[in-house]
Amino acid sequence: MEASSCSMTPADSSESPSRPPSGGDISAMVLQLCKAGGDMLRLQVLRVLSRDAYSVQELCQILDVRQSGMSHHLKILAAAGLVVRRREGNSLFYRRNWQAETAALRELHTAVLNAAEQLRLDAGQQQRLAEVVAERAERSRAFFAEHAGEFGEQQEQMVAFGVYGPSAAEMLRAAQPEGGELAIEIGPGEGAFLAELAPRYRQVIALDNSEAMLAKAQAYVAGQSLDNVRCLLGDSRSAALPSATADCVVANMVLHHVPSPADIFRDAQRLLRPGGVFCVAELCPHDQNWAREACGDLWLGIAPEELNEWATGSGLEEGPSVYLAQLNGFRVQVRQFLKSDG
Repeated sequence: MEASSCSMTPADSSESPSRPPSGGDISAMVLQLCKAGGDMLRLQVLRVLSRDAYSVQELCQILDVRQSGMSHHLKILAAAGLVVRRREGNSLFYRRNWQAETAALRELHTAVLNAAEQLRLDAGQQQRLAEVVAERAERSRAFFAEHAGEFGEQQEQMVAFGVYGPSAAEMLRAAQPEGGELAIEIGPGEGAFLAELAPRYRQVIALDNSEAMLAKAQAYVAGQSLDNVRCLLGDSRSAALPSATADCVVANMVLHHVPSPADIFRDAQRLLRPGGVFCVAELCPHDQNWAREACGDLWLGIAPEELNEWATGSGLEEGPSVYLAQLNGFRVQVRQFLKSDG
């Protein structure tokens, strides 16, 4: 398995240089942006998409709109470059596009997105949004409750721990060579990375919202005599987690299982002390739809630029990154995001 260090903008996401748009092109783009931002429903769509991706059906449910109408509004937003879409299995998911089509439109593009941020969803919309996220979470919990016993074997079919674990450990040792006081691992799986954390941090918290998966981590902890590891049932919002004290927060192969990956970034920022590190190993986007049923994946990988946007929006800075060579149709990104000392 080869690995290569690279900048925070992967080569496969770069755009080829093109001629600057002509005056007529710019005028048309300005009109598209103004048209897209001149409708309350479209601004509400942008508001809902401010942190996560949603399917057309989910957006219809949240905003109580017919699918034909929603598709029309999404087409206008896409034409203006305000949203981008991605196929996940049989569904199309939309997310906000933070990148303006050209530098000349950057200020207007950003102004439309910022305007959408100021909107408040009404009580009904907020409730339906919470219901959509809860439905996603329940699907994930139900999968792990039923398949915890064979999860490790199924995960090995995709990307084995031995592929990304050493790279994640090496990057963490480089960032914090002396270890620290507290490490938190979100979704430790069967516990393998806890053996890396336990010798280097005075206290380690293994956090999982699945009782069945947490039991597997507890068995590993006991078998390895990792006496400074505490297993905690809950999610990253748990009140039992101390704020602003963790030296590192780790999420290895977790984000594609959670209903709202952006929330993990916000929670990691809250949990980290100034100067702390959020360590992420995650699948890049792929088309292996079988992973949904076999491994309980809610997302078919996550684009590096999405991780960057969530980090920036949460107040974290981009750190080192490694992209591992593709294996079995999957490519892995090992990333670090830093909480400022200030």
